[in-house]
Amino acid sequence: MEEKVKQRIALGTFFFLSGLTFATWASRIPTIKTFFNLNEAELGTILLVMPISSLIGLPISGWLVSKFDSRNPMLVSFLLFNVTLIWIGFVQTTLGLVVAISFFSFFMRIMNIAVNTQSIIVQRKFEKRIVGSFHGLWSTGGLVGVVFSTLMVQMNIGIANHLLGVSIFTTILIFIAYLYTIKNDKSSTGNKLIFGKPDPFIVYLGVIIFLAAICEGGMFDWSGVYFKEVINEPIFTYGYLSFMACMAFSRFFSDKLVQRIGMEKTYIFSSLVIILGILVAVLFPKFWSALIGFCLVGFGTAALFPMTFALAGTSNKYSPGMAISIISTYGILGMFIGPPLIGYIAHAFGLKNAFLVIIVVGLLIIPISQLFLRSQFKLMRE
Repeated sequence: MEEKVKQRIALGTFFFLSGLTFATWASRIPTIKTFFNLNEAELGTILLVMPISSLIGLPISGWLVSKFDSRNPMLVSFLLFNVTLIWIGFVQTTLGLVVAISFFSFFMRIMNIAVNTQSIIVQRKFEKRIVGSFHGLWSTGGLVGVVFSTLMVQMNIGIANHLLGVSIFTTILIFIAYLYTIKNDKSSTGNKLIFGKPDPFIVYLGVIIFLAAICEGGMFDWSGVYFKEVINEPIFTYGYLSFMACMAFSRFFSDKLVQRIGMEKTYIFSSLVIILGILVAVLFPKFWSALIGFCLVGFGTAALFPMTFALAGTSNKYSPGMAISIISTYGILGMFIGPPLIGYIAHAFGLKNAFLVIIVVGLLIIPISQLFLRSQFKLMRE
């Protein structure tokens, strides 16, 4: 087997296990909400610590990726990510939960920057587009995580044992995958943040990531609660499962979609499908219609992150790691605003009405993406 193929498989394993671990946490949010007797606003407030911790982790992650080969912070952060997942499972106080979630989000941010940086390096070894497949593996891992969580809920397995088991399993596999990841990928240029006039290239991509993060974050944190409290479905993971399954499936084809219809039409298509999906779930709040609606949202969000991260890797001003780190800041702001905002609106006007936020945000992706692509076309002509 070629070395580059081994490296692709190893990195794909990191993406897969990262998605599995994150989905394990997200799918048990309704369990945590019930255990601590939280209302929507209180849960939204607690979820605020995730983007705050991620923002703290961003400059550190950018420094780590520029200082060391990306594989090293990738491994260490994943190990600590797993430790904090176990912590969440065993915590007994609200304060302890907030602290555990803070560290969980902090280490997740470092890991995400590292794996996405390495994905750009691996992409350069292949002629065809493969970045979307990595994100597809992340979503597939998330899908597996939700399926396993669904089984745990059905079997009445406690959250502590559930999260402990997942952490041990993923820790073993990442040590094996680490052996085959790319070495010596540290960039010698573009590793410093340049202050002054904002770079339009980075700003436009950052805003797209900001909007995509609100959509994905809203689904990650609230789809399970929606199925439990609006649909009244005891196995509340079905909604999250539908979303993750469709996102995972379509991400494996996102690269081909971009090659066939182009980035401009892909952004428009993604936006319209997100809007349609939320409308179906909100206007027809029944089991099957909501399931189909969340599935459509998964299709719509699938291409946004991989396509935009791939564009960031072509920056003439920054190295791939630094460019991804910068636009991820916008994503963190999206996570900061989106899920808590949905929680506050849900507390005041009901969760169905709160999901309409995703429609507005999804619609905004169209004009922002068009402005970006037109600005790039103008620069090429000049």
